[in-house]
Amino acid sequence: MEPAAPEAELLSRLEKMERSLTALAAENEALRAENKLLRAKVDKLVHRIFGKSSEQISPAQLELLLQYPEESPGAKRSETDWPQDSPEGERSESKESASPCSAPGADTREASPHDRRLLRPAAERRSRLPEHLPVIEQVIEPEQIRADPAAWKRIGEEVSEQLDYEPARFLRRRTVRPKYVRRGDMEQPPVIAPLPPSLQEACLAAPGLIAAIITAKYCDHLPLYRQEMIYQTRHGVPLSRQTMSRWMTLAAFWLRPLYEEIKTTVLDGGYVQADESPVEYLQPGHGSTKTGYLWALHRPGGDTFYTWQASRAAACLDSIIPDSWAGIVQCDGYAAYPAWRRARAPRTDAPVVLAGCMAHARRGFFESLRQAAGESRLLLRQFQHLYAIEARLRESKAGPALRHAVRAAESRPVLLRLQRWCRHLLERRRHLPQSDMGKAVAYFVHHSTALSRFLEDGRIEIDNNLVENAIRPTAVGKKNWLFIGAETAGETSAILYTLVESARRRGLDPLAYLRDALTRLPRMKASEVITLHPAHWQPAAPSAVA
Repeated sequence: MEPAAPEAELLSRLEKMERSLTALAAENEALRAENKLLRAKVDKLVHRIFGKSSEQISPAQLELLLQYPEESPGAKRSETDWPQDSPEGERSESKESASPCSAPGADTREASPHDRRLLRPAAERRSRLPEHLPVIEQVIEPEQIRADPAAWKRIGEEVSEQLDYEPARFLRRRTVRPKYVRRGDMEQPPVIAPLPPSLQEACLAAPGLIAAIITAKYCDHLPLYRQEMIYQTRHGVPLSRQTMSRWMTLAAFWLRPLYEEIKTTVLDGGYVQADESPVEYLQPGHGSTKTGYLWALHRPGGDTFYTWQASRAAACLDSIIPDSWAGIVQCDGYAAYPAWRRARAPRTDAPVVLAGCMAHARRGFFESLRQAAGESRLLLRQFQHLYAIEARLRESKAGPALRHAVRAAESRPVLLRLQRWCRHLLERRRHLPQSDMGKAVAYFVHHSTALSRFLEDGRIEIDNNLVENAIRPTAVGKKNWLFIGAETAGETSAILYTLVESARRRGLDPLAYLRDALTRLPRMKASEVITLHPAHWQPAAPSAVA
């Protein structure tokens, strides 16, 4: 018997209401998830602007926080929520560190090293003023002594010292070349000494001035327009920024052989760290800036060279690293590096291995502390284990062979535990893929092979921080000069940054080094240029400097 029409209509309306409620519930859940992600982004932005930039967390702080894990309301974690450590491949670990759910004080052997700062010897008391500075002495006699000096006997003195400063000054370097004719033969052409070789004929600037401008911009991060105002208002010397820019290009032309030599020494080691930094540059005719990139390649224990590229595409690496080069490139998770390696594979037999950066992987878990505090703390504990081992190796100045052995015995079990936990979190889908914790876990799992490379070769560092530190001065500079005047000026900046940073790394005064190099380069043979490399540089005798 069929239901009456009103009952059928009622059932239809109820079904529609149920479908509508289901859709609203799904939409509400999606909005909750989106709201959670947006709140996390706002918190992250506020922390980035107003919070600390350091990612350091003391072991004692983590130990305290782990005693009071923060869980979501109503969440119950069973012992099976975390994968239990298996003894396979981890025979060197103690039983206390077998489970992440063990007692708070059980897994602190590596995470709570003695504070090395307490073991440092007390610093020697320094002299108030450096002894190498010239002394200008002023003797002040009492009035009664000046009135009758013969009536007094000197029995001692009181000496007080102050540190003073005389600002830099411009000077006119005048070269005089007398002309001579032989007596009794006045018809012959006069004799005059030739001009010494210089950077450019009839160039207004001496090497010292060009070196000072380079140092001010690329070492002290003083833009050319500020230098222009300083020279005009404080010294009365009008120098336009366009003129100084041309001098920078001239200096880069002469310093290029040294730049190429540094590039060769960096690549010769077969292991480099790579990073790139965006730099704005002007494009004539468009009235706005475009984004170029300053690529940096660093050889741990050696130099860093910079290369200017108009983009950060994978093809840029073809012009930076030759196809004949084989070795290890340590980088972050940027997709251009694996794409470059795949693209060069058909062209060359030289293999390239990509190593990951543990600091980038750790950063994601640090940023997720405010979302998933308990899990992030447990994982950050493991990162602290790894970095405590690296700190110990660094203090003992261990070589590649010893680093490889210690990492195999101590670092490998910790890294395996991290990989297993992150895979477990990813499979269980405990966190939204777009959340900080979800991104951190996915990054670690996806790059686990590259992150494990430092276990295979003792030369490889655990992270890419050395090249990031090398590229940091360029980041400070671009905050001041904002953009590069043209795309072609990027290459000039790359050459000058390379020479300045190479000199600074060796404790040289960039001003003294560049002044000497720019003075001697026009007078040298090509085979002698290597003597001006910062690693071999010896200042010329004062009489040899024009």
